[in-house]
Amino acid sequence: MREARHWLTAPHWSSNIPLETPHPRLAILARRGWVRLRDADPVPAEEWSSLEYIDTGGGDTAIARLTSPDGEPDGRLWRDGHAGPDKGALFTSNAHRRHALVEHVRSAGAEFGRVQVIRIEPQSRDRALAGIHRDDNNRFNPAGEGWIVRSWLELTDVEGSYMILMEQGPGGLPDPATEQQIPLRRGARFVVDSQRLWHVVCHPATEPRYALITCYESGPALDRWIQAERA
Repeated sequence: MREARHWLTAPHWSSNIPLETPHPRLAILARRGWVRLRDADPVPAEEWSSLEYIDTGGGDTAIARLTSPDGEPDGRLWRDGHAGPDKGALFTSNAHRRHALVEHVRSAGAEFGRVQVIRIEPQSRDRALAGIHRDDNNRFNPAGEGWIVRSWLELTDVEGSYMILMEQGPGGLPDPATEQQIPLRRGARFVVDSQRLWHVVCHPATEPRYALITCYESGPALDRWIQAERA
């Protein structure tokens, strides 16, 4: 029987992001690449609804950045010419009066980098899968320092939304046989190795949804926080 054609075409830009690097990683993420935390208390809507969002291209996704390498506001994905690792960031003026969001980031006690609120417009599963990808979190992370992973805090409650996660297959594209799904109810929290796992959100709704995403450095501090907050 002829093998079914993949919905993505190789080579894909995510396929070339390294999977094996000399960065220490957390054992708790080794088996499936993510771990669920206990649900958080709801964040007041005014903390994220009043932010200024920048379209990342295509019209489906916009972000509001809460940190930058130097604390200066910048709507770009990271500052042009910044070739440092995705950690050691400072809060920008965008984070002022966002006490619950800032406290959530700081509560891990770990080194953090990019922190952003993401807004995703409604999209079907097929449309979402067209945008599935891996994150290039560790390009400038010095060898021997902790692997950068991401935490997720769902801010809105839209029925039917879920995160799709897949391992990379031998052909360099996501392997549908490894699919995992995480329901995205309000307050849902998890830590995911987003450089290892292909990921995207399926959001079959009529209104946009919002989440807080934080880059953290793997290490003892992050491990203690995950162990303490694990669902």
